[in-house]
Amino acid sequence: MKEEINGIQQLGVGVENVHEAWKWYRQHFSMDIRMFEEEATAELMLAHTDGKPRKRHAVLALNMQGGGGFEIWQHTGKKPVPCPFEIQLGDLGITIGKIKTKNVKKAYNTFKASGLNILTPVTKDPAGNDHFYLKDIYGNMWEVKNQKSVFRKKEKSVSGGILGALIGVKNMEESLPVYQEILQYDQIVYDKTGVFEDLKGLPGGDRKFRRILLKHSDVKSGAFSPFFGQSVIELIEAIDYEGRDIYEGRIWGDPGFIHLCFDINGMDAFRERAKNVGHPFTVDSAKAMETFDMGEAAGNFAYIQAPEGTLIEFVETHRIPILKKIGWYMDLKKRGHRPLPNYIMKLFRFMRVKDKN
Repeated sequence: MKEEINGIQQLGVGVENVHEAWKWYRQHFSMDIRMFEEEATAELMLAHTDGKPRKRHAVLALNMQGGGGFEIWQHTGKKPVPCPFEIQLGDLGITIGKIKTKNVKKAYNTFKASGLNILTPVTKDPAGNDHFYLKDIYGNMWEVKNQKSVFRKKEKSVSGGILGALIGVKNMEESLPVYQEILQYDQIVYDKTGVFEDLKGLPGGDRKFRRILLKHSDVKSGAFSPFFGQSVIELIEAIDYEGRDIYEGRIWGDPGFIHLCFDINGMDAFRERAKNVGHPFTVDSAKAMETFDMGEAAGNFAYIQAPEGTLIEFVETHRIPILKKIGWYMDLKKRGHRPLPNYIMKLFRFMRVKDKN
């Protein structure tokens, strides 16, 4: 099967208390669809967990406006170790999660009225799109970006799911092949160097940077592509600042943005592509078992590590829950490679978790 990127499935968010954090993300970002929740031991991630299996509790939460989800992830076998310094622009790895919104000014006013830590006013990025930045109560930075295309328009939430990520790199030319050749972001929206007005207000945002925004030029056709929608990756390199590795001295799963996960088809082809580009899989579940069972979902997963340290996950989904109450699960291995009907994905709303207050 030809290798295909179907969209961003989720952004991994390491936390110290998964229940507290998920409630906060439900209340403020409407990440309230529970796709799966599982307590287990991460036995295959040894390359990124100091060679030890690690107990964890994880939830994959979605937003019915579409976009990628949050994989909210807590170490339970050890004490989570937060980043010991304030992350700044130009530090290495995923430093900002990008969230879509169909009405950026409404999102700004809602988040401000809720007392969130807004870092910048609504302004325009180098491509002329409206956006603003905020920081959650755990110290994670988010960009809320105008994106008119949403999956379920009837939703009342002011923001949707993951549109992409901003990733700090040490050397742009070394990192670009991962995102352009392996992840197939073949279109450059902008490539600008300077001091940027829209970044002022962010930690380190008054420095000089090179920024490249990447997107896919084609329309994706995988099973969940209509739900995930378009995605973007922004790479940023500090010109006069030596960025720090945000996971130096810590391991995968510790608090912060732990990985960016892509839904794919053709794991075997991606294994060869990544190897040929010089970034072979560091984790490969398909070599350990035919299908990795995640309780309510199943599939194969693999990881690569970009030159700046970013962990990128690939997931080839085999089974997902549709209506868990009646035991309806879909076997995607038998279905083939084409988009699911929208009415099926709209049933995800029946997996919504509602808070009493």
